[in-house]
Amino acid sequence: MRYELQLELRSNPLYKKYLREHSAWYKTLIRHPESFKEFQEEMKAAYKLRASDRLDKALDALNFLSNLMSSMV
Repeated sequence: MRYELQLELRSNPLYKKYLREHSAWYKTLIRHPESFKEFQEEMKAAYKLRASDRLDKALDALNFLSNLMSSMV
């Protein structure tokens, strides 16, 4: 595995956690380091770190507050 890729993986605790949970990515990243972007996208999707996931979470919170306020009135 390329040294730069190793540094990147070690610098982010979520990358390490995801690698431990999905160890097949070790082999993939060693053989094809250019697939790191795919690894990042899959990790973000699994841990719900994408922008769309954040937006959904914010909308759910607003919906909850709206329901709470309407039930109080």
